[in-house]
Amino acid sequence: MAAEGDAGGMTGYIKHHLEHLTVSVGDSPFMTLNIDSIFFKLLLAGLFLFFFIRVARRATAGVPGKLQCAIEMMVEGVDGIVKDTFPAKTKFIAPLALTIFALVFLMNFMDMIPVDLLPATAHAAGIPYLRVVSTADLSTTVGMALCVFVLIQYYAIKHKGVGKFVGEFFTAPFHAHGVIGKIMVAPANLLLRLIEELVRPLSLSLRLFGNMYAGELIFILIACMTLGAGFASGITWVMAPLQWFAGFLWTVFHILVITLQAFIFMTLTIVYLSMAVQEH
Repeated sequence: MAAEGDAGGMTGYIKHHLEHLTVSVGDSPFMTLNIDSIFFKLLLAGLFLFFFIRVARRATAGVPGKLQCAIEMMVEGVDGIVKDTFPAKTKFIAPLALTIFALVFLMNFMDMIPVDLLPATAHAAGIPYLRVVSTADLSTTVGMALCVFVLIQYYAIKHKGVGKFVGEFFTAPFHAHGVIGKIMVAPANLLLRLIEELVRPLSLSLRLFGNMYAGELIFILIACMTLGAGFASGITWVMAPLQWFAGFLWTVFHILVITLQAFIFMTLTIVYLSMAVQEH
């Protein structure tokens, strides 16, 4: 991989790191699977289940260990947010929110791994491309947002019924008296409601993708500061301390970003589901 990056210069190095390991399942470009994103999503989901189930089975009523204490704080925090936000009683929303937060955080946290470590290891094993941050892949964030979108419609129909659910598309947010008035405001209500529904998955997916893609790209650009320079080169001795300092500052800041993005995705999911069950 290093040779390929050097041969293409900085542009080739950046393009190489932003290339997915893909497999085509059809002639259409939309039928291409990003294998690396899928692999790391499944791997991190498995780690999430393993640690949470392990802690749950070994939980004690006495003094908890550090891992149990951290998970209990996370569970209680998410449960409190759901109780304060979601108006209906349900046993599904809190576990859903916790799962979203944990998985998004774990996928984001992969950006903390040195940018060349796993791609270089994969290249040595004969794998040409490897991107490890699944949330920097638009297909991942869009897929998660669409799942939330389907849940929003499901909970809205479940709590309101099909008739009231469809009726709200034509009667809110503008209200009118009389049959003629309701007919006149119905097109505007329908247009605004469709825009509102479409904005939700777009805001969820693009916000997370944009922040994580930018964070990954900045790490790559920091790595380019000493790209192609030998150990004895004067450029290395001048730029290496600056590269280390820039990487350290961005890592500290990015830890806040990845945590905040996971929290925002979880919170917006709860808020959207809460809005779906409320009657206009």
